[in-house]
Amino acid sequence: MKKWGFGLIGCGSIADVHLEALSGIEHARIVAVASRTEQRARETSERHDCGWTTDYHEILANRDIDIVCITTGSGSHGHIGMEALQAGKHVLVEKPIAMSVNEASAMISIAEEKQLTLSVVSQTRFFPHHQLLKQTIEEGNIGKLLLVEVSRPFYRSQAYYDEADWRGTKAEDGGALLNQGIHSIDLLLWLAGKVKSVAGRTATQTHHMESEDIGLATLTMENGGFATLMCTTSALPGFPPSINVYGEKGTIKIVGQEITHWTVPGIPLPKYENDKLSGNAGADPRNLNSAYHSMQIIDFIESISQRRKPAVTGEAGRDAVRLVELIHRSSEQGGIPVPFE
Repeated sequence: MKKWGFGLIGCGSIADVHLEALSGIEHARIVAVASRTEQRARETSERHDCGWTTDYHEILANRDIDIVCITTGSGSHGHIGMEALQAGKHVLVEKPIAMSVNEASAMISIAEEKQLTLSVVSQTRFFPHHQLLKQTIEEGNIGKLLLVEVSRPFYRSQAYYDEADWRGTKAEDGGALLNQGIHSIDLLLWLAGKVKSVAGRTATQTHHMESEDIGLATLTMENGGFATLMCTTSALPGFPPSINVYGEKGTIKIVGQEITHWTVPGIPLPKYENDKLSGNAGADPRNLNSAYHSMQIIDFIESISQRRKPAVTGEAGRDAVRLVELIHRSSEQGGIPVPFE
């Protein structure tokens, strides 16, 4: 199998997770990294024995690079992603895929035109208990989904927002929904199916910032079922995310990395890996296990080689951003339902 050349744009903490994942993948080679800060780019390159630059356009022009990982701040994902695709690179972008549906759609269009692969990092889909939940739903073992409840009760201090100018802004961060909540939103859409309409409310309750620190939504699904969503960064001291799935035949509840309730007719709870390494990102965003990034990157590489869609498509990333936009639109209209379109 070909050894794929990778370039990273952005050398912050999430880039370290990507680089750790890549260093353990046999068919991946880290060619170069880019950061606006020379010291950070140089230090990162020394740790991973690769090239470095302070101008990401050099990454895009490098013929040894097949795949670009975009690990910059959220606000730049869209325009850097479009530039990378225009340069002929396959793109794996950190969440969210972009700050707007329009940006995401533009990226998808370029990828289709250039016959390139585009994906957004949604590594929580690869958690063993989430894979088990998805399989159980798809096999019809709990019947029609009646209600899916998703909650992400995180905590971030005011100091967290104050230490970087972009945090808490609408243009660069997106708030509790688009930044912290996007993984739960992706899981909800992945598990619950197509959405018919959304009623939402947002507010900024405990922080001095532009974006919301809490977002709530009730979704009416196309199958006639419902879903609820809560994402916040104001829940002291910070708690693991949770998913409750109620079907007409059974119920499954998840808190963090553990299945806490399993009622599936005729099927005992299978053994699964309870990952203790991921920590509690509810209180500390740096508690991440690179193993799941590695799984997604491997799937991404294989999707290119096999000329198939990746497990997480650009369209899925766009749908997650679309849901956030509609929650805000509904909230601005007093919480009235708006169609998912």
